[in-house]
Amino acid sequence: MTKHIIECDRVEKSFFGVPVLQQISFRLPAGHVLGVVGENGAGKSTLMNILGGVVQPDGGCIRLDGLDYAPKGPAEARKRGIAFIHQELNLFTNLSIAENLFINGFPHRRLGRLLIDKKVMRRRARALLELVGLDQGPDTLVEDLSPGLRQLVEIAQALSVDAKLFIFDEPTTSLSCTEARRLFTLIDRLRRRGVSIIYISHALEDVLRLSDDVLVLRDGRMVGAGPRIDFTLDKLVSLMVGRTIEELYPARARGPSSEVRLEVRDLSQPGVVRDVSFRIHTGEVVGLFGLLGSGRTELARMIFGMEAFEAGEIRVRGIPMQRPSPRERIRHGVAFLTEDRREEGLLFEAGIIDNVALAALPTMTRLPFQLINRSRMRAAVSRMADSVRLRYAHLDRQPVRTLSGGNQQKVILARWLLSDPSVIMLDEPTRGIDIGAKHEIYKMINDLADRGAGILFISSEVEELIGICDRILVISTGEIRARVGRSGFDREEILRAALRESSV
Repeated sequence: MTKHIIECDRVEKSFFGVPVLQQISFRLPAGHVLGVVGENGAGKSTLMNILGGVVQPDGGCIRLDGLDYAPKGPAEARKRGIAFIHQELNLFTNLSIAENLFINGFPHRRLGRLLIDKKVMRRRARALLELVGLDQGPDTLVEDLSPGLRQLVEIAQALSVDAKLFIFDEPTTSLSCTEARRLFTLIDRLRRRGVSIIYISHALEDVLRLSDDVLVLRDGRMVGAGPRIDFTLDKLVSLMVGRTIEELYPARARGPSSEVRLEVRDLSQPGVVRDVSFRIHTGEVVGLFGLLGSGRTELARMIFGMEAFEAGEIRVRGIPMQRPSPRERIRHGVAFLTEDRREEGLLFEAGIIDNVALAALPTMTRLPFQLINRSRMRAAVSRMADSVRLRYAHLDRQPVRTLSGGNQQKVILARWLLSDPSVIMLDEPTRGIDIGAKHEIYKMINDLADRGAGILFISSEVEELIGICDRILVISTGEIRARVGRSGFDREEILRAALRESSV
């Protein structure tokens, strides 16, 4: 008889009176991988948060190893043998890698139970880091790591638990191709050891490759479940979005003009970027492709004034940007959607209105006392929320932390749309976003370009850059290695340029 590690029977959950899970039932045998897919807001993360003890269900029952399972918190879930790797990383950036790995249970000295055995902690940490292929030392501060490397620390932390069930929620969103392959090898190894795995991802090809069974959610309901062999990519997309997407990359109404919106001249910062120059024209979408550590994100942060540079010049509509100041950039119509929405993009405990209106507050005040016009702000935010198809329960009272990852991303997009930017930089805007929401974001990008904005689109997905951009810049080790026009788009050539190293 097949042993089932986890069994869910008619599980339900609502937030603010809005159902997010309705009658969810499934079984997961030992040593199997269950792929869970669905659009943002479909209920995937809520279901996993219930299994991980983060939230409690409103109805239904769950069994773990045949026993009733109703954890009161994440600590109890870990004790019962469930390891949860969240989409939004839960690391203490001011602590070292080793301290983060053992934050839930430090090794102690035999003769002093209150004293941490740092020698043992470092030794165990090195073994875990080697397992995930991370070559940083155990004493490295997490704040010094890139988002991709932080993701590997989170995975290593989960591996430190002798778990019977691993839950991976969008684990590859910040990983390079090499790091993702390493993760897949780890998953195969865990499966051979009899560990069960729930794998949530918008990368549908990965789900079909890794899974034994598939569960498809839409609007909080199960719309598909069964062996992986019963599903194709087209079938998954159709079940997820409830419609057929005939064209993922929509056509634009207009092309770029000759007017320059953003000009970067010989921008340099030792060890980061070197002699970077390019222009973005009115109505033009310029892609920036590079592998993890190439300098692509650092370049955008310098342009937005978040990081200093040693030499070079930045001009917005012909006006030189004199100081490294985001406030100055915003005043001149520059917007920047960061890749790290949790740490830099959102006020998680604040509501949707306050988050969306953040960059446009100066235009919503009553002079001369600078009092915020709340009614005007609410109307403007409501208009923007509708334009990005934001799903929410309450515009005023609902904290942004309760939204799905995709809807959180839409909040940031709505914020910058409200500021009516002339230049907008998007750093991985579709990371962790389902295929239906991607199509919506691509349409927003096209609308911005058609209205005359110049757009820098940073992505680690070559296919979407080819689908949406007028030109693509390829960056490697801080230098522009290739400049490719639409007529010369070639996936293999772009990847080859990204792998080139500096000749200096």
